[in-house]
Amino acid sequence: MTILGLDHVQVTAPTGCEAAARHFYGTLLGLPETPKPEGVRATGGVWFRCGAQGIHVGIEEGFRPARKAHPGLAVDGDAALDVLAARLVDAGVELEWDTRIAGVRRCYVRDPWGNRVELVAR
Repeated sequence: MTILGLDHVQVTAPTGCEAAARHFYGTLLGLPETPKPEGVRATGGVWFRCGAQGIHVGIEEGFRPARKAHPGLAVDGDAALDVLAARLVDAGVELEWDTRIAGVRRCYVRDPWGNRVELVAR
């Protein structure tokens, strides 16, 4: 058995999240939406591509946001991170810069339901 890599990460959200997911992950973060396969379409949520991997926003009964667990999204350099950070702030998203790792520029944001998302310059 060989693990080849990471296929996708799933974050959860409450019922009816699809429009907000498309706005946050699609419009603001710039991730392209990918069609959900027919067999899982009825469960709701939205899937996005993130490089060769995916981010799946899935519906969870009794939803509670992930306050610490999070996907870490690589951004193409410092300038791109600054542009993305400005776009998010302009849209009313709060940013939290984290300087605890020397030489790494990164920040945290919360998706519309409070899930933590890390953005890191590469």
